[in-house]
Amino acid sequence: MLYILAILFPPIAILLTGKIFQAIFNAIIAVVGVVLFIFTLGAFGVVYLIAIIHAIIAVHGYHKDKRDERLIKAARGDK
Repeated sequence: MLYILAILFPPIAILLTGKIFQAIFNAIIAVVGVVLFIFTLGAFGVVYLIAIIHAIIAVHGYHKDKRDERLIKAARGDK
């Protein structure tokens, strides 16, 4: 679900992973991308694509961290 949110609303997806400063940075990129897209009639819409890619990478890192925590707990025998 976070991956879909990362495509539609990148800053919100990053915020839901708990990375506040990355979410702020991504929001700035997304806003600049939308403004450039509107004023240049789509010529610089690629900036918003950068925000989407950043959000997907952040969400993937979040899922990877959670998976690693589960593996460490299993290796230690914690409940």
